[in-house]
This record gives sequence, C-alpha cells and structure tokens, in this order.
Amino acid sequence: MNTEAAEELRGWFAGRLPGGWFEGAPEVVLDREEVSVIGRLPVPQAATGVSGAERAGLIAGHVQRFREETRERRVAIAREAEHRFGHKVSWGVECGGEREMFTQLSVPVMTRLRQPERRVLDTLVDAGVARSRSDALAWCVRLVGKNTDEWLSELRTALQHVERARAAGPRA
Repeated sequence: MNTEAAEELRGWFAGRLPGGWFEGAPEVVLDREEVSVIGRLPVPQAATGVSGAERAGLIAGHVQRFREETRERRVAIAREAEHRFGHKVSWGVECGGEREMFTQLSVPVMTRLRQPERRVLDTLVDAGVARSRSDALAWCVRLVGKNTDEWLSELRTALQHVERARAAGPRA
C-alpha cells in the first residue's frame, strides 16, 4: 500500500471511530496483509494511587470490559474497512503502559534456513523458550524489532520517501 493510501486509511479510522473510545487518535499500523488499530485507553480512576498486582488487575479488567462492550461495533467497522481497503483489521489497546492485542492474523512466511540458523531455532525450542520452530522464529523477529526499533523506524521513514519519489516520477 503506498503512502497516500496509508494516510487515507489512517484518516478514515480517525474519522470513523466513535469519539469516546480512545484518548487521541488511534495508532494505525499496516503491512501487506493486515491493518492494526491500537487505541490508548485512559487508566481507570480506581487505579490512581494503587500499585502492583491490584493496579494490574484493575487495568486488565478495564481492558477486558472495553473489549467486550465494543466488540460488535469493532467488528462492523472492521468489515467496512476490509471491504473498502482490502486488508484484514486487527484491534488492540494500550492502557497504563501495557499493550494488548485482541485479534491478529498469523500469516505463514516462507523461508529457507541453513543449518546454523535452524540450530538457533531448535535451541530455543529445546530450552522451552518456544513451542516450535515457527514460534522461535517469531520470538527472534520480536527480539530484533525490540532492540532495533529506532533503526527500523528510520528505515521505514526512508522507504516512505522512496515511495513518494516513485509516485512523483513518470508513469510507464
């Protein structure tokens, strides 16, 4: 999806979502298969001045209540977006510094790994870090993403500039 279409998608969600759902505009993240809409929920008033397990429980309950109370409308909005933009929609929230995704696609990705890479995955499986090679590979990708977030952000920004340049160039 090009930059202009991504901006239209973000604007559509910002305009389509009910006003009281989130603090500010939702974060809209997209890739080739999926659009993720992540909104920030206010921390419940009861969690103010409370810490530890009680605070975590209050926030978890708040997130679960939001998930259940908005399910029908989220599904309807997702269907509209899927029809309009041709991408599956997943939902999540951030609250009190925690992020919870309600739904996400699990997309198979073809890869060819040589023995040293397979041994890394097998070690993670054998150690109980992951249930399968697929889980181990996803774990590795999350770890790299977490540890190189700034660099990946710069790379994505550079790719947006390339996309704009391509769009401004001559048409074939």
